[in-house]
Amino acid sequence: MELFRFNLILQSMKNNTKQDERISKMKFSSVYPHYVTKIEKKDRTKNELHQVIKWLTGFSEKN
Repeated sequence: MELFRFNLILQSMKNNTKQDERISKMKFSSVYPHYVTKIEKKDRTKNELHQVIKWLTGFSEKN
């Protein structure tokens, strides 16, 4: 049973690595519109989104 669980964990880690690589290759400009759509559905503003992006990444529109 433990070996089976260990194999599942290893497989999950491999899948996460592939997904991480795929995500890291994405351009932010392709993801940004999806964020805007999501925040608008939640009655938030673009300004709030920009504040979160700046907080997470350190980048602002001025950069």
